[in-house]
Amino acid sequence: MGPATVSFHPHEIFLYCSTNMVQGPPDSIDSSFPLVLETTPWLWNTKHCWYNYPYQPLTADLHYYYILELSFYWSLMFSQFTDIKRKDFGIMFLHHLVSIFLITFSYVNNMARVGTLVLCLHDSADGLLEAAKMANYAKFQKICDLLFVMFAVVFITTRLGIFPLWVLNTTLFESWEIVGPYPSWWVFNLLLLLIQGLNCFWSYLIVKIACKAISKGKVSKDDRSDIESSSDEEDSEHPGKNAHTATTTNGTSGTNGYLLTGPCSMDD
Repeated sequence: MGPATVSFHPHEIFLYCSTNMVQGPPDSIDSSFPLVLETTPWLWNTKHCWYNYPYQPLTADLHYYYILELSFYWSLMFSQFTDIKRKDFGIMFLHHLVSIFLITFSYVNNMARVGTLVLCLHDSADGLLEAAKMANYAKFQKICDLLFVMFAVVFITTRLGIFPLWVLNTTLFESWEIVGPYPSWWVFNLLLLLIQGLNCFWSYLIVKIACKAISKGKVSKDDRSDIESSSDEEDSEHPGKNAHTATTTNGTSGTNGYLLTGPCSMDD
């Protein structure tokens, strides 16, 4: 059998991305939680993450924030098997697995204070990514390029700069000074270092796309995709061809935001 042909409408993809922005943690959960986190002492002095540990009260807002984040990552775990399979499927699966284990592990061990710092920091760039996708599908290339640059700056700054210097510093060194090493301390920090390794990998992909953008004058398509579809190909299509038809290479269909990997389609 030949490759499956899927008909779609750009409004459907735009609606999917906008729904992601509403449903995902970056905009629905993290839009209000940083305001709560702003009043906490451990945001301004990370040593408060370990004072009186493990006898720290778990407030209702921290509890529900953890539940929402855990639900979101479980949804990513299951939806990955129904989405278009990408080249980094194994790495994404590992990321979701480690994230779920870290959230559960930190909750059980009452490490919610430092856990909220990790979660908010890693969700900070996601809203810009979804906005860049929407601009791409709406054919607003300049806005897409601008949003992608903003996303790249926030992503690399938070994950390669703030995360190791701020979060890993407190989990590795400040916790050692205040609480001292204990069995779960080693597991927790090992998982955080694994997450940092994945951050380095995705930062490499972002820089690679940015370099291509400089040479082409616009953001190129996601290198992780197995689907050979880009705005360049759409521009070169025959005028009589249906502009709302795309061909997949693995027989998978659906307008799930990963179907068409446009010029700046990329996931965290």
